[in-house]
Amino acid sequence: MTTPADKQSYLVGLIGAGIGGSLTPAMHEEEGRQLGLQYVYRRIDLEALKLDASALPEILVAAERMGYNGLNVTYPCKQQIIPLLDELSADARALGAVNTVLLKDGKRIGHNTDWSGFARAFRRGLPGAPLERVVQLGAGGAGAAVAHAALTMGVQTLTLFDVDDTRASQLAAELQQRFPSATVRAGGAQADSLADALAQAHGLIHATPTGMAKLPGLPLPAELLHGGLWVADIVYFPIRTALLQAAEALGCRTLSGGGMAVYQAVDAFRIFTGLEPDAERMFAHFQSLLPRP
Repeated sequence: MTTPADKQSYLVGLIGAGIGGSLTPAMHEEEGRQLGLQYVYRRIDLEALKLDASALPEILVAAERMGYNGLNVTYPCKQQIIPLLDELSADARALGAVNTVLLKDGKRIGHNTDWSGFARAFRRGLPGAPLERVVQLGAGGAGAAVAHAALTMGVQTLTLFDVDDTRASQLAAELQQRFPSATVRAGGAQADSLADALAQAHGLIHATPTGMAKLPGLPLPAELLHGGLWVADIVYFPIRTALLQAAEALGCRTLSGGGMAVYQAVDAFRIFTGLEPDAERMFAHFQSLLPRP
């Protein structure tokens, strides 16, 4: 029989701002327990610590000194952390965004499990959804990952919108080069308006922080939504965002950010431990953690 002293021990963490409501620590720790590991997952909340992304260098050094096995990274650090890493996986390099850092043998190795997590959640939650014309809001770190996932899944025309038109244009150009058989473009003042793009779209992907408990509200005027859209949100706290509620009221098929949260955690757990987690068990545990309406 395995005794506590025989258990493999893992210490991991999450770096981000305003992450007090994240369910990722509980998912990792429970799966570790199920696999007989001593698994501790800590939040490193920049907001609570009154820090910003400029503190990343000292946080990484501190984590290494304290024996952390790895770190998840979320808003606003997914791109800023890249210059501080020793190696990048092919996905992370292509996306220019990292959400998982393995600390091993004195090296910091960056990965991206956001894109694979979104793709798996989409296939599970919106099977058969039309992919001809899709609009995406948000071109930051998470936006780069889900846009990559969307094009990998077969989206034919993807139009990107962001509060920063230049960022949307840069991401569109990178994705167009990576997916030459698709059409990838940036919307905005110099191109299609959001209203025009959505009127012709089959789907909407939302990849900005708007709608989170700390940033409530809609990321676009509600009147731009229509019943012919499917709507996928990456925000999962709350699980039913204002955007999803507005979309559901119009009869849209919707996908919450919960599946992406689970499946990115599944892939990150594998990277941290080298062990295969039970994805369905993690999904069920995530569902049990959600506040009841």
